[in-house]
Amino acid sequence: MKSVIIGTAGHIDHGKTALVKALTGIDADRLEEEKRRGITIDIGFAHLNLKSPSGEDLRLGFVDVPGHERFVRNMLAGIGGIDLVLLVVAADEGIKPQTVEHFDICRLLSIRRGITVITKADTVDAETLEVVRLELEDFLRGSFLEHAPMIAVSSLKGTGLDDLKGEVAKAATEIATKDSAALFRLPIDRVFTMKGFGTVVTGTLIAGTVKKEEGLEVFPSGRRVRVRGVQVHGKAAEQAIAGQRTALNLAGVNVEDLARGMMLAPPGLLHTTKRLDVSLSVLRSARVLKDRARVHLHAYASETIAEVVLHGAKELKPGTSGYAQLRLAEPVLLLPGDRFILRQFSPVVTIGGGVVIDASPRIRRGKQLTQNIESLKLLAEGSREQILAARVARRGADGIRLLDALGETGWAPQVVASTASALVSPKTAPEMRALRLNEFLISQAVAAQVSEALLASLKKFHDANPLVAGISKEQLRESLALKPEIFSGLLDLLAKEKKLDVAGEQVHLPGRGVVMKDEEAEAKKKIEDAFSSAGLEVPYLKDVLAKLPVDKARAQKIVTLLLRDRVLIKVSDDLVFHRSTLDELRKRLLAFKSKSASIDVAGFKDLTGATRKYAIPLLEYFDRERVTRRVGDKREIL
Repeated sequence: MKSVIIGTAGHIDHGKTALVKALTGIDADRLEEEKRRGITIDIGFAHLNLKSPSGEDLRLGFVDVPGHERFVRNMLAGIGGIDLVLLVVAADEGIKPQTVEHFDICRLLSIRRGITVITKADTVDAETLEVVRLELEDFLRGSFLEHAPMIAVSSLKGTGLDDLKGEVAKAATEIATKDSAALFRLPIDRVFTMKGFGTVVTGTLIAGTVKKEEGLEVFPSGRRVRVRGVQVHGKAAEQAIAGQRTALNLAGVNVEDLARGMMLAPPGLLHTTKRLDVSLSVLRSARVLKDRARVHLHAYASETIAEVVLHGAKELKPGTSGYAQLRLAEPVLLLPGDRFILRQFSPVVTIGGGVVIDASPRIRRGKQLTQNIESLKLLAEGSREQILAARVARRGADGIRLLDALGETGWAPQVVASTASALVSPKTAPEMRALRLNEFLISQAVAAQVSEALLASLKKFHDANPLVAGISKEQLRESLALKPEIFSGLLDLLAKEKKLDVAGEQVHLPGRGVVMKDEEAEAKKKIEDAFSSAGLEVPYLKDVLAKLPVDKARAQKIVTLLLRDRVLIKVSDDLVFHRSTLDELRKRLLAFKSKSASIDVAGFKDLTGATRKYAIPLLEYFDRERVTRRVGDKREIL
């Protein structure tokens, strides 16, 4: 069954609520004050099932909005996410101020389809009705309603309602189905408690699918909740899909923790923002919009104050468009392609609106603003491959994580994956091509520059440290300020290309290792000989180094090299032994095990001829090496 959301628009007391009731049988005025005063104050909801001309089942959700100028902000909370608008004009009054403002809002929100409904047709004569028709035709000329049906009805007498239902059904079949595979987002427009159920929220499901028992995140608070139950148009359901009026019974949250304007979405994927790069338009009827002006921002059910920072201009004149960054007082969850409305700070009237281009903008100044305009044009008008390539390129050496790309674009996971695959393909234009490094994408051009810098850093290290076999991975990564995932990916790539070698935690260029001068090679041999010939009566290291033909710094590097290669082994802070000595001692211990499964310090001294000065550190070394295990005053030989 296809679901379509229909919204009303029009001046106060022009019969919007009565029209919805006549069509659906449901009174959308739910507040006691609304019934007492006879006006709609807050948004109301109703639903209707129809057959399309081809016999398809249609489920129509109606969002009835207030027409009073004081409640336009409530109207804006309901009008976002609708597919079809009924522009309601009373025959006995014609076009009035909120007719104009509501219609401007519909155009700014890029609503593409609608029907003009002349209500209260039974209250005027045919001549007056025709005058209203002509007035509306002139008003709607050049707009999305210019060629749309215009139907006169009487909600009281029921005349024209069947014709209206027929046109609604026809228009509904022409509306594209919303993407139920996209990331789920539900703007909250009502919060209440239902006896026996607990906390309930409602909204127009603008994208994706939600099911019972799913975990969700509340934005901007970040609170995690669980879906206890789902209702679609007032009936229990296992799931709700994009394009449906949805009610969710939530566990893990109280009514006090939620409010109109919050958004529900999958946990851990999306993020709120206080900066939006946008394309915006100023109404012909509005004042000049100046740079740094403060405005009211409305998007879906949310509302906040924003500062308008114009790109490349000091002001936008009425009837013109431009690029800007909106800097918000409160965080919101919006994605590229989302529409918004701007209202003047004071007096509060609608002045313009537009579309979000980038909800994760980078701060740019001066000359960067000109470059930013070109980037925004690409993000607004480019193909998916161009958009993702632009997002990858602007991240530079940081690259973009695929999960972050999903959150920045709002695309379905499979769309992000397929677009990423296209970018890494050899068939992609070189200026757009990317590399996949672990879960990150990085521009191929940037990767080439970083790889060149990495290899240059390695060469510089070898030249400065001829007695060190290589640089540690972490030291090299920090010198280049690379993310761990990008760095490890580049290392793997360069190693496959045989441009560097990785040995454990060390990195070096091919063929580059320790390069010793003659006196350094001589010093190395003297150190090794001094310890290999000493047996267990090893000399102090400082005494050995003092006799070498090289300076202290180089001598220490040679010792470090011998320790790293385990030619020499440090048993304690003061004692260093040659590897061959310790290997021989290990064999003697294991041979002793055939006589006794354990040995004490005295027995170890008898076996090795070592003094207590050496015996204790050596036994502790063998404990660490798991050759022996201390039990009381003895060691078990393992």
